[in-house]
Amino acid sequence: MFEKLRVVFTIPELRQKILLTLALLAIYRVGYWIPLPMINQDALRVATENSNLADFIKHVSVFSASSLSQATIFGLGIMPYITASIIFQLLGSVWKPIEDLKKEGETGRKKINEYTRYLTVALCFVQSWFYVKFWLMSVPADGGTSLINEAFLSPVTNNLHWGWQITAVMTMTCGTVFLMWLGEQIDEFGIGNGISLLIMAGIVAQMPGALTSVSDQVEFELKGLGQGALGVESLIILAFLFVAVVAGVVFITLGQRRIPTQSAKHVRGRRVYGGSRQYLPLRINQAGVMPIIFASSLLMLPTMLFGLIANVAPGSATTMNWLTSVFGPGAGFIYNFLYVAGIYFFCYFWTAITFNPKEMADNLKDYGTFIPGYRPGKRTADYLEKVMVRITYVGAGFLALVAIVPTIISYLLKVDPMVASFYGGTGLLIAVSVAFDLVQKIDSHLVMRNYRGLLES
Repeated sequence: MFEKLRVVFTIPELRQKILLTLALLAIYRVGYWIPLPMINQDALRVATENSNLADFIKHVSVFSASSLSQATIFGLGIMPYITASIIFQLLGSVWKPIEDLKKEGETGRKKINEYTRYLTVALCFVQSWFYVKFWLMSVPADGGTSLINEAFLSPVTNNLHWGWQITAVMTMTCGTVFLMWLGEQIDEFGIGNGISLLIMAGIVAQMPGALTSVSDQVEFELKGLGQGALGVESLIILAFLFVAVVAGVVFITLGQRRIPTQSAKHVRGRRVYGGSRQYLPLRINQAGVMPIIFASSLLMLPTMLFGLIANVAPGSATTMNWLTSVFGPGAGFIYNFLYVAGIYFFCYFWTAITFNPKEMADNLKDYGTFIPGYRPGKRTADYLEKVMVRITYVGAGFLALVAIVPTIISYLLKVDPMVASFYGGTGLLIAVSVAFDLVQKIDSHLVMRNYRGLLES
């Protein structure tokens, strides 16, 4: 392995791409910690940890490359761009103008990317404005601890001046646009998918904190399971589960259902073309991490709603707190059942949007390729849809298992939720998927120069 890594850095072009990618990721991590001057960071951190939005903020921060508990120039992360991309991907299935642009190839893709950038800027303005309004609503009237630094408060109205509000909105919007630009520079001049690498960098950056949390609980003696402190047996179980979950994620991420295809023979003069046997790969996990993101985000809404009702109507606080404990994240049966059901629903929903069996069958027919035993056209489309429904069931089951593993580990072993999050869920799926995509792109450079790939023995 060390010899292969040495070969990677001996290729000038590949070395330049890797170093540029690392430099751009380092810039992102520096900006991640630059705060907005008008916000009291300590008060904001305490307010978010004690609010009903704490779990939602932690969840969103995982896949947005941001830290909403800190008001920084990259406070919104890359989430507005991801949201805009998802919106246009959905519109491409239901709105004909966008669908026609997708069929135009590279020209249409560039046009959609341009529209995505415009929508990203609009979303940044909206989200950052609501974020600033959240700070202003938290300014206490009795002169207590405020989220706004006193130097920026108006002495007359005890409020943040409108000029500073616009400055905060513009700064956070420019921060997200700059992150979007960083991702595009990595795509063009670096190696790997820029946006995915930014998200992965945010996930990996949480590992030192998780390791510190583990070291604070570790006692190198037999303590028994679920006793708060981590004993030797708990460490062995955690190590085994981590390896098992990563191996399972790798297996499902690379898993394919290969459908054999046969190309028709064409006679041109004395030559015969075609007639070769190939296969059509269908991914088992066609939806990726989107079902987990949608399902977990949707399940955060009841908790937020119950907390809001408890604050507005204090008489219902007991009932709302009970409902929060039932529907809130944890090892409860109702929450996990709804979580699994949501993952299955969004798996089929997202696959139905991104996978078009009719279009695929038409493409096979146009290229003179067919699936043995099925006539080109409608029967081929029906067969592809039947196969995709079956393998999506398996992929959704795996996603559901990976999604609830952190909850089970945190409940049974009494492990910090941040530590347990590295044993499944969105973060692990994103990290493994991005890592494989990066390795495959490095392999393509090595194979092109007649070197062995990183994954070859």
